[in-house]
Amino acid sequence: MTYQQAMEYIDEVYKLGTMLGLNRVELLMEELGNPQETMKTIHVAGTNGKGSTAAMLTNVLRQQGYRVGMYTSPHLQRYNERYLVNGVEISDEDFGTLMGEVKAACDKMVAKGLGQPTIFEVVTALGFLYFAKEQVDYLVLEVGMGGRSDATNVIHHPVLSVITSISLDHMEFLGDTLSKIAYEKGGIIKEGCPVVLYTQGKEVYDTIRAIAEEKHSKLYFVEAEGIHPLHQDIRGTAFDIFNEYVSYCGLRIGLLGEYQLHNAATVLLAIHALRENGVEILEDAVRKGLSTTKWSGRMEVVEENPTVLLDGAHNIDGIHMLAESLKLYFADKDITLLVGILGDKEYEKMMDVLLPLAKKVVLTEPNNSRKWDVDTLTETISHYTAEIHREKDIAKAYALAKSITAKDQVLCCAGSLYLIGELYKLARKQG
Repeated sequence: MTYQQAMEYIDEVYKLGTMLGLNRVELLMEELGNPQETMKTIHVAGTNGKGSTAAMLTNVLRQQGYRVGMYTSPHLQRYNERYLVNGVEISDEDFGTLMGEVKAACDKMVAKGLGQPTIFEVVTALGFLYFAKEQVDYLVLEVGMGGRSDATNVIHHPVLSVITSISLDHMEFLGDTLSKIAYEKGGIIKEGCPVVLYTQGKEVYDTIRAIAEEKHSKLYFVEAEGIHPLHQDIRGTAFDIFNEYVSYCGLRIGLLGEYQLHNAATVLLAIHALRENGVEILEDAVRKGLSTTKWSGRMEVVEENPTVLLDGAHNIDGIHMLAESLKLYFADKDITLLVGILGDKEYEKMMDVLLPLAKKVVLTEPNNSRKWDVDTLTETISHYTAEIHREKDIAKAYALAKSITAKDQVLCCAGSLYLIGELYKLARKQG
């Protein structure tokens, strides 16, 4: 199968929709020889921060000299971004070839009356084939949605489970309370496998602790991370951290956003857990890994004069984190906001958090059938005093937003990863 044929097959399967559950993907992986069982896997779930956490942990392991695969979703521009080995994307040739193998296995399932796997099951299966072919030492595997019924949860013996910040999102699939959502995320915890939990409230902690106890899994958690920021600006953050598990002075992270300090604390806790379970990770690898990690589309400066910031925040918790970071880095700047939101998000709450920070606003629509239209968004923010513009076309909206932002001020783009992916393409063309 060629790359173009693979993309056509993805489009065909995508139309079938999303269904959670492990039965189909387990049957699919059996057809493919269960390549997921040949790797040492670190499984990462959470509502926010799981991509950044996976990226930092992957980079630390790479700095130690391991060959590391990383599987994340969604992508910003191309499916290839989801499959990295030591930071390099899967080639178009490998993508096409392996998708041919996955399609053949899916066709066998359909012929047996077992059903057609969903799009996420298909692309996840491709990932397992690829990382097994590449013989990675470790696979850092990000959950797509939830955990318990997510296609990535077909792995049975991870070396570590990591659960990042949990908040309300995808409630139609995962539940309408933090404890229900935590229960779904905690479904990645396996018998006897250690689990690391991001520092968060009692409701989430109690749920995860109960699952860990049931699975006889050691839980690594701290109520107080012991983070002491030394310096924070647009170039990065320096900090000390001291708690019962980790102790470092003068660490640096290149990822922007105050919340990245807490993600880094989770990574350090994960490193401690890995060390306790026999994985060699030296301090130099930790320092270099954290300071050199990059993660596209998350508090990323892509242009200057004006400063153009892309952030993938797309739920209320992520928007709160973005707002705090804007206050931290750009308190003395006027902010123009370019925003587009999907219809399954708490758009009114999201706008209520961001709009007080903006002098000017450009409303647009992500390239997705679930988008909120600009008319609905306009009604939502009509009571704000910000200067409001509307432009459905993303390229035109971006040009408009830049034109009304002074060279020494800030343009912040947020609301949907679908929007950020399109803007990333535009920024790269102009950069």
